[in-house]
Amino acid sequence: MPARRTTPKGYARAHELRRNQTEAEAKLWACLRREQLNGVSFRRQHAIGPYIVDFCAIKAKLIIELDGSQHLDQAAYDAERTAFLESKGYRVLRFWNPEVLQDMEAVLRAITQALVEP
Repeated sequence: MPARRTTPKGYARAHELRRNQTEAEAKLWACLRREQLNGVSFRRQHAIGPYIVDFCAIKAKLIIELDGSQHLDQAAYDAERTAFLESKGYRVLRFWNPEVLQDMEAVLRAITQALVEP
């Protein structure tokens, strides 16, 4: 039996977050879902180890995190989280919520570029 990527509690929390997404998450998800971006499949609120990432393209090993103002006070936590995810082979892109809400084209260009770069 393969190892679980998180705990049952982690799966439940991810489900709760999917039901209560932020405005920025909803807007970006509308562009990522159903393989709309370069035919890449994304998951939202995907649990990996002790963390739940906003968006994850598993085959491309790319994680997209959207940061709100609370992230101004948790730089050390975000760095630890990013280091863990990178240790699992993922690349992590971070965007501020206002970037997604005000300049979606630039965000999608950055994601597309990350998908074509190794």
